[in-house]
This record gives sequence, structure tokens and C-alpha cells, in this order.
Amino acid sequence: MYDFEFVKVGSLAEAVAALKAEGAQALGGGQTLIPTLKQRLAQPAKLVSLTGIAELVGVSASDGVLSVGGATTHAQVAREATAYPALAELASHIGDPAVRNRGTIGGSLANDDPAADYPAGVLGSGATVVTNAREIAADDFFRGLFETALEEGEIITAVRFPIPQKASYQRFAQPASRFALTGVFVAQYADGVRVAVTGASENGVFRWSDAEAALSSSFAPEAVDGLSVSPDGLIGDLHGTPEYRAHLVKVLTRRAVAAAG
Repeated sequence: MYDFEFVKVGSLAEAVAALKAEGAQALGGGQTLIPTLKQRLAQPAKLVSLTGIAELVGVSASDGVLSVGGATTHAQVAREATAYPALAELASHIGDPAVRNRGTIGGSLANDDPAADYPAGVLGSGATVVTNAREIAADDFFRGLFETALEEGEIITAVRFPIPQKASYQRFAQPASRFALTGVFVAQYADGVRVAVTGASENGVFRWSDAEAALSSSFAPEAVDGLSVSPDGLIGDLHGTPEYRAHLVKVLTRRAVAAAG
């Protein structure tokens, strides 16, 4: 490690003020940022911890919407998001117990790892990411590999999920990292179906529009049988080829629909 200033704030206003300092960086659960600092891949002069801000923690449901505070841990979402079982199930399989008890939904989304689970749940739900400055629709939030619509110093304060009629998240996990080699989140709403894919694309999470159209007409696993996913732009590495990941997208979509019932 190296020398840096650590600030633990008690309110959102204090956090916003602290992040205006040159070289300041927000710190959620630190599950990505701390290893990054150890490797000298980032060297912020000041870390502003958000985990002590009570107004950013909690899970609640009202009028068909589940709201999750930006500093809420994965473990808390897994326990308390009972109004949205598919999201609670997603959170319960993130990383290992240590990661789930420290990592936060806001930190995960701000980092936007291309193999993270939450981006699929957020995009697949058509959720709204709320910050200290504005509200951002999921379709506008994710911009590419480790890139989001967040501006410098902007803090995710909450995520609002419209609760669907049916939903399921299915993933093929990489055994060592526990990240999704490929993961698919399917959610059925009154006005149609959303299908979001993580872990497969070089550009991060994306929607499979062909499957959405087919499943909106018939919400059954066989509805996607005649579809195919192009391997162009998908990740190829030692864990799987682009063609393999394209195959997984279709298989996992069928599984998600079947599990959603």
C-alpha cells in the first residue's frame, strides 16, 4: 500500500463535500478498490468511506418498487429483498461470504465490472439508479467496459427496481473468481420482457432484444429455440471462446425462463 488520507463521513452532504478535494475517491465496500490500490493500479490521495452514511443503507418496498440504498451490502439485499426474490437470489451468490458482507450495490454498479452480477439485475429490471444529483435509467447508465454515466464525484444513493410479475437470474460461474462467465437475468412485466446478459460481452452488460421480443409473445423456454446470439464482440479467453459464451447466453436464458415459471 501507500500513504493516503482516509475520511469516514456521516452524511451524504459531508461525502459530496469531501469528494470535491483533488485526488479524492469514494470507497464503498472496497472489494475492488482495495486490491486495486495494493497493485498500484490506482493511487487516490484521499478515500472517502460511504459505509457510515445511514441514509444510504436499507431495503424497502412500496407501490410495486423495491428501493435499495447505495451503501447496502449484498448480504443485506439477499436477506431483505423479499419483495423481489430473483434479486435477493442474485445477491446471495455474489462472491463469497466475506465479499457479500462488505461489498455494496452502489460500489458494484459504479465499478461496472463486465462480469459482475448486479448490472444484469439492474438492466434486466429496467431499474433507476439514483445519485446525489439526478436519476439515471438503467438503459442510459451502463456505457461500456468499466464505464458508466456517473460524473466525477457523483454518488449512487439508491437503486429503484420495478418489481416484475416473474423473474430469474441464471449464471455459469467461473469457479475461482465466482464472477459470471456468463449470466442472464430475465424479467417479465405487464408491458413486455427484459433480458440482460452479463459476463459475455467485451462492452459489458447488454440486452438481448431478439429474446425479449420472442418472450414477450410467449413466455416459455422454447420461445428462444429458433434464436441465436452472434459471437461478434463477445469475450474470448482461457475460460471460453466467444462461440461458447454465445451458446451459454441461449442456454441460460432458457433456464431463467423455466425457473421464473
